[in-house]
Amino acid sequence: MSRRTGRSALARLLLAALLAVMGTACSRSNESALPACPDDALTCPASTSSTAPGTGPPTTAGSTSGSPTASPSPTVKPTATPGPSGTTPTPAAKPACASPGACGFPDARTTGPRIPLTPHKTGYLAVRTDGKVIRGWDITGSLDIYANDVTVIDSRITSDNWWGINLRPGYHGLRVLHSTVTAVPGKGPDNGGVDYAVSNMGTSSVEVGWCDVSVFGDALAMGQGNLHDNYVHDIAPFINQGGEWQHTNAVISGGGNTGKLVVRHNTLLNPTGLKQGASGSIGLFADSGVVRNVTVDDNWIAGGAYALYGGDTGATGITVTNNVFSTQYHPDSGGYGPVAHWNAGGAGNVWRNNRMSDGRPVLPEPAS
Repeated sequence: MSRRTGRSALARLLLAALLAVMGTACSRSNESALPACPDDALTCPASTSSTAPGTGPPTTAGSTSGSPTASPSPTVKPTATPGPSGTTPTPAAKPACASPGACGFPDARTTGPRIPLTPHKTGYLAVRTDGKVIRGWDITGSLDIYANDVTVIDSRITSDNWWGINLRPGYHGLRVLHSTVTAVPGKGPDNGGVDYAVSNMGTSSVEVGWCDVSVFGDALAMGQGNLHDNYVHDIAPFINQGGEWQHTNAVISGGGNTGKLVVRHNTLLNPTGLKQGASGSIGLFADSGVVRNVTVDDNWIAGGAYALYGGDTGATGITVTNNVFSTQYHPDSGGYGPVAHWNAGGAGNVWRNNRMSDGRPVLPEPAS
């Protein structure tokens, strides 16, 4: 063999080796560029497409392009297992879910204002102009709505009143979107206690979407509304003027509602201790009448005495599906368990595909 031929063969071998090494390096580089996602996460937001809530994204004043949207429900189809009498069959346990954000549920990154804010020290402000849009405000105070079709968007409300935003009876069309609603613990009425981040005193629906809500004892309070893609957290317990711990709920409805309440794709956390007034993450109570026509779907729920109060005897049209009951505060989601006062025999009541964050199926006890 000549030296020239030998060098050519050697060159070809070196080139092949170099290409193999470069191919391996590029492959590893592409893998490392992908965002981290827990191995046990049901969905990875960075690598899965998003879809809007079941009702579709709202039409808002100003642009809402780039709005975070609900992550798709997992497509796992486990084999159904029999449930207690009066419930629908419940699928076998799904894989564990790591955390709200890692599993496609709302958190601080996907909620709250998307634009710079301008300070407005309004104090108590009564809004009386139909169609008013409040956008880009950093409000120190509270909003009392005596008007129709008011929109609060891309704003922050820090309240020292009973509420952050309140819709009065006889008015309709309130929307609270992409906003932060909070309060200062120790400030406000009733020994520093504040009750409602968003309150609906009327009989029309209120939309609350993509909001970051904290501190208020009963954060989202209404009998009818569309609550979607919100992050409710860090509820602050307090002792009221009667000397008792005020009960706390991330979402609360007192029954007697005339419309429909939809609670879909929210993160609802109630870390309040059992000796500090913890009630529920979702409290459907028959305080003012029969609970009816409520959809609770695809939420991350954690904390409270029970994580979910299901409406009690007489409740009808209650659909609880595809929810994750998180163990982050208690082994069974709530201090005493995941669910209480579920009316298994109520007309139109459906319990399906609800599970603990560690994968265990959640089956309700009959209403007591």
